Amino acid sequence: MASVFALVLSLPAMAETEPETTDPIVINGGEIELPTAVPAPDHLEGAFDQVYSGWLFRDSETQAMQLDDFENPGMIFVDQGIDDWNTIEGEAGKSCASCHEGIESMKGVRAVMPKVNAEGELWSMEDYINDCRTNRMQAEALDWNGDRMKNMTAAISVQSRGMPMDVAIDGPAKPYWEQGKEMYYTRYGQLELACANCHEDHYGDWIRADHLSQGMTNGFPVYRLKQAALVSQHNRFRGCIRDTRGETFAMGSDEFRALELYVASRGNGLPVEGVSVRH
Repeated sequence: MASVFALVLSLPAMAETEPETTDPIVINGGEIELPTAVPAPDHLEGAFDQVYSGWLFRDSETQAMQLDDFENPGMIFVDQGIDDWNTIEGEAGKSCASCHEGIESMKGVRAVMPKVNAEGELWSMEDYINDCRTNRMQAEALDWNGDRMKNMTAAISVQSRGMPMDVAIDGPAKPYWEQGKEMYYTRYGQLELACANCHEDHYGDWIRADHLSQGMTNGFPVYRLKQAALVSQHNRFRGCIRDTRGETFAMGSDEFRALELYVASRGNGLPVEGVSVRH
């Protein structure tokens, strides 16, 4: 079956199935409304006219979980992340709040991640969190894919919910963006599949029971029903490459940071959804 599917994806792109509707995500009875379709950024000319939230490609039961924060299973981890934000830890006797005050001060951060730091290095949100922990709090770094890190990134992401993604792709970010773009169109593994084969050439099609989206990352970290847990972007990248039967990169690697930047840029203009719910 896998080899047949790989052959199908190696053929010229088929006509995509557009979402039946592009209704907004209406959360908490209208408290928050998130658009699910926006004009594609200029750098996607020739690929997409519009970019779509992955929410549109999920079944109605999964969609419904995201419509109320009390029903969203990811929100319990947001609460845990906020608890960590206010917890004093490390030899400096500080918490995140000691420097940044309320977590509301993180509004806008998720919308521009990843971004280049003052030293010219591309950093993900996880890097900034650990830099604060090790240098300001003098505490241990968190594991990139550990529960505490995912809880913290989720709590920070929620502060930007509704703000449009706006990652920089020019200036010092450009070489990283170009690296990520090359990775996106590179075929990996024994099945010789690229990210673009599924999420550009065949979005709207089905792989068995999975409805392929455009692969936008504005909802990360996501609560994934398959794992019954929060899932980070790099974890998802690793899973996709693994599914090609290829050797994957490590979470937190330079390669995945570059891919994170490029994929995020494809969704520029879509609102931050975190924490979203997906299959």
